[in-house]
Amino acid sequence: MHLPSEDLVFRKSSYSDRSDCVEVAGLPTGAAVRDTRNRNLGHLAFPSSEWTALLDTVRS
Repeated sequence: MHLPSEDLVFRKSSYSDRSDCVEVAGLPTGAAVRDTRNRNLGHLAFPSSEWTALLDTVRS
């Protein structure tokens, strides 16, 4: 599923600094990620299984 970036609600972590971070938007089937500095370049979409695996790895 591909949604235009302007249709997504992106948020960034409160742990991010002002210039070097990524933003994440929830998708019905996973998550979309984009570079805060280069929003105009679009986003990468990840299925739920991959997004969950990443979060589990980061948390451990």
